Amino acid sequence: MDSVDASHMERLTSEIPEPDDSIFHTLDAEDRTRGERPLNPLLHAMVVIVSDAPEGENRSGELVAELLSEEDFLVDAVLQVESRKPAIRQAIQTAVVGGADLVVTIGGTGTGPRDKAPEATRAELDRKVPGIAEAIRASGLSANSLDAGLSRGVAGISGSTVIVNLAGSRGAIRDGMATLGPLVRHVIADMNR
Repeated sequence: MDSVDASHMERLTSEIPEPDDSIFHTLDAEDRTRGERPLNPLLHAMVVIVSDAPEGENRSGELVAELLSEEDFLVDAVLQVESRKPAIRQAIQTAVVGGADLVVTIGGTGTGPRDKAPEATRAELDRKVPGIAEAIRASGLSANSLDAGLSRGVAGISGSTVIVNLAGSRGAIRDGMATLGPLVRHVIADMNR
């Protein structure tokens, strides 16, 4: 058996001082603030319903607002605009000037003559983020949502606002929102670094 150094023995037998109360107060305060902080920071969003139906008939805005709030977005407004480029552009501009982090347009992404959301959105973008639109189309096709999979929707950035077009069917909205949340948070975090 090896001999034990006397300094090691003294260290082992010496008394360990009791920590001061201030250390416990500091640790308690850190625990309290950690519990109050949301996992993701609260971000602001605006929903733009592109529809020629009379206002109030299209209920998809409520669904999108609910899904956004589940992703810790505060929905500042749900607007319904006619499927005309100037009306869509004005709604997007309002959100950008108002400081929204995210604008989601619903509807107007098909191939019909009144489907103008992608063209109106492109005119407002400073930079395109095609990966978001591609991911939404891919997940839509894998979920058998033809509206989502064949959407002409685009995604990009205007100022510091992310803008995304989603198709208007319930399936396309549900699937698109599930795909959209983590992607948008990543883009916003990337812009803010």
